[in-house]
Amino acid sequence: MVLCHWWWIQVLLVTSCSAHSDFFTSIGHMIDLLSTEKELVTSLKSYIQAEEDKLQQIKEWADRLDALSAEASQDPEEFLGHPVNAFKLMKRLNTEWVELESLILKDVSDEFISNLTIHRQHFPNDEDQTGAAKALMRLQDTYQLDTDTIASGQLPGSSLPRSVLTVEDCYDVGKVAYSEADYYHTELWMAQALKQLDQGEPAAGLDAVTILDYLSYSVYQQGELQSALDFTKRLLELDPTHQRANGNLKYFEYQLAKQKQAEGEQGGRQRSETRGRPADYLPERKKYEQLCRGEAVEMTPRRQSRLFCRYHDNGRHPRYVIGPVKQEDEWDRPHIVRYHDIVSDKEMEKVKELAKPRLRRATISNPVTGVLETAHYRISKRRATVHDPQTGTLTTAHYRVSKSAWLGAFEHPVVDKINQRIEDVTGLDVSTAEDLQVANYGVGGQYEPHFDFGRKDEPDAFEELGTGNRIATWLLYMSDVQAGGATVFTDVGAAVWPKKGSAVFWYNLFPSGEGDYRTRHAACPVLLGNKWVSNKWIHERGQEFRRRCSLQEAH
Repeated sequence: MVLCHWWWIQVLLVTSCSAHSDFFTSIGHMIDLLSTEKELVTSLKSYIQAEEDKLQQIKEWADRLDALSAEASQDPEEFLGHPVNAFKLMKRLNTEWVELESLILKDVSDEFISNLTIHRQHFPNDEDQTGAAKALMRLQDTYQLDTDTIASGQLPGSSLPRSVLTVEDCYDVGKVAYSEADYYHTELWMAQALKQLDQGEPAAGLDAVTILDYLSYSVYQQGELQSALDFTKRLLELDPTHQRANGNLKYFEYQLAKQKQAEGEQGGRQRSETRGRPADYLPERKKYEQLCRGEAVEMTPRRQSRLFCRYHDNGRHPRYVIGPVKQEDEWDRPHIVRYHDIVSDKEMEKVKELAKPRLRRATISNPVTGVLETAHYRISKRRATVHDPQTGTLTTAHYRVSKSAWLGAFEHPVVDKINQRIEDVTGLDVSTAEDLQVANYGVGGQYEPHFDFGRKDEPDAFEELGTGNRIATWLLYMSDVQAGGATVFTDVGAAVWPKKGSAVFWYNLFPSGEGDYRTRHAACPVLLGNKWVSNKWIHERGQEFRRRCSLQEAH
């Protein structure tokens, strides 16, 4: 019995370790996990019912035998003097107790374990859990949320029942930060775990000593000797024999004394504050996050007054003379327009249906090596891999984390229809464009600042396509997003918010063929909701008479 269970545990461990699907990068794929979990819960309930039925049978046996024993013990000779009682005693001890033994030894968990093992190979793994934890920290930074807000589930814009993080959950997020040497977030999440523990929240297998150990080290790494000393003293109050803490106490006291002596020699000058966001918090990142929050949008009222809404028929195109499309100016320089109600719900659902089975972590062309790489600056599903320049092996590029699928016009009439609509509305030839790329963003899904076009230092960026540079981008929003998920242009300070069924369009190149560096853009992390988008990258070839070249470089 024990060996049987141990064999199943080994199978579970092997299958769980082999699974690797980057579930956290796509809400669409995580929805499948909910269905799997629901099926497993049903299977678990069936197992519980089987165990309860088994125990009920054993209980009935015990009650019946208890009654017989009580009757027989009053006068054993008289009881066994009855031939029926004697026969039944022989029968019970010879066969019925053996049947009872078989019932007790019967393992009713086989069906559940088998079902669990089958599904387990498709479960998320450690990378998914780590990725989801990092996503929480990314949302925390981008939208300036404190740990208490996230842990209590009170996210802005949420209408769902609150989903809370336990002490163990906060501790696990802190451990992920610690493993990345991110002591800023380690401190925040360990402090949140300690706070909830101090408030009386139960935490099985986790105590304040463990949390304080992480806290003291994380604040020490940020240069806060006094805080490190305070946490260490509190730890030793709970566990005076803690060997590492006793050693740290002496070290912190020694270093703090040296620090105070140095400050005294400098006239009491206070040490500058060193705690805060990690060192990679660059100016562009700051602007990017501000735009994601709806701040720092650089549009004066005078310029804004020049933005209009209109009905667009693309020069009296036959398809739109009677029913023109609704066009709205989103930005003036560069000119970004939005087309409202450009695709129907039925069409969008078909595109999602076609794309979902093929969602993969995204790959892009490395601007230095030219090889395909997976970019972690996009956190939707087609998650990417990149060749390590030293080892040559595929690895993950953390500036892009996404899952995407590519749909050709030949695959379904609805894809061909959307492509034709893009050509009719924009007036550009899409026969040389790339296939329709469909992306689904996961937990904290984002796409950090980038250009869609190939720059001068990337002369071979699209050479293999033979269709020139990416002249324009068409971005279709296929879902509404409750909070977050904006498309922001960090160079000019523009922010465009998702609206289901609408598409935004802009030119990446000037008519001269030079790249428009104002089009550097990014997709903000999804705070709440499920973000689906599809984009069409339109290339230069075929546009010679549709968008004529200009001799002026920046026009």
